[in-house]
Amino acid sequence: MADHLSEPFEKSAMTNEEKVKTEREMRIQFIAFAFMIALTFLAFIAVGAEVAPPGFVISFIIFLAFIQLFLQLYYFMHLKDKDHGWANTFMVSALVLSIPTIVALILIIGVVKY
Repeated sequence: MADHLSEPFEKSAMTNEEKVKTEREMRIQFIAFAFMIALTFLAFIAVGAEVAPPGFVISFIIFLAFIQLFLQLYYFMHLKDKDHGWANTFMVSALVLSIPTIVALILIIGVVKY
């Protein structure tokens, strides 16, 4: 049985439907990755151009960061897939717990520091 492992397979074990689904998923992930790279370049251009006021640039970069966070969670962490209920629950609960914690720490440090 192990004698033929170095030879290529004649036929894939995947059905044509599975191949099409896999190719579509790869295409979608590649497009999402390219879009995130474009958002990163846009953030670098916004900072490097120095034509907008700093307050706008900071809020714009935070907006781009939230878009990238959503895309990464949705596509690369597979939150869009079915039957991932527990994973989705843990991811959402982590966001719900971490965002108020971060805001509280920022406020505490801001109050104590200034």
